[in-house]
Amino acid sequence: MKDILRILIAPLVWLASFSAVYGLHGLICGHGIGGSVFGLVSVPRLLMGGAYGLAVLLQVGLILALHAARFSSPSPFVRFVSRATAWVGLIASVWTLLPTVVTTYCL
Repeated sequence: MKDILRILIAPLVWLASFSAVYGLHGLICGHGIGGSVFGLVSVPRLLMGGAYGLAVLLQVGLILALHAARFSSPSPFVRFVSRATAWVGLIASVWTLLPTVVTTYCL
């Protein structure tokens, strides 16, 4: 059971972070949240950038954890697949959440 969790944890974290970031996007746009922080950065841009950064940092943390001896599997196959899915989760997070940071937040 632990091996299945090792293999699926990164895609599941990507799924949760994708839902959370785009849910936050919907809340910001739906409620018309505006304003600026210190007159430099808009509040929605800061919130979306923070959510993006947190999602990417979570994926990086998973990669580091799966490369540590404490959390790696004794099976070479499971170790390889879990690390591969961790990298896929990181790439998926960066690619699918990037539009929330670089484009306008509400149309």
